[in-house]
Amino acid sequence: MKRIHGIAVATLALAAAPLAQAQIYGPEDEGLRFSDGTRVVCEEVETHRAQGDPNRIAGTAVGAVVGGLLGSQVGSGRGRDLATVGGAVAGGALGRNIQGDVQERKGERVVEKRCERVLP
Repeated sequence: MKRIHGIAVATLALAAAPLAQAQIYGPEDEGLRFSDGTRVVCEEVETHRAQGDPNRIAGTAVGAVVGGLLGSQVGSGRGRDLATVGGAVAGGALGRNIQGDVQERKGERVVEKRCERVLP
């Protein structure tokens, strides 16, 4: 039992080591050099800031309802049930993609400075 406990503690220590070394660097750190030869380099990166619903819940829900309604119009009996479920799934996926495309077009492009520690 002690051996398992020791192995678990050692595993956790090894897993946490990279987290302890992880640091966030800002523009004020640019050019900073470290003893291992690495330095902080910053660059401007264009990012997209979505507006509204980042999880696209509305588009998924509306698509699923419409797809389910359309699917329920196909076939009869057990086939109709399967078509309803299939329509809801396909409609949800399609609605999510459509909402994502609309948000991409309407979203805001932002340039931000990101800094990271790199080898020379």
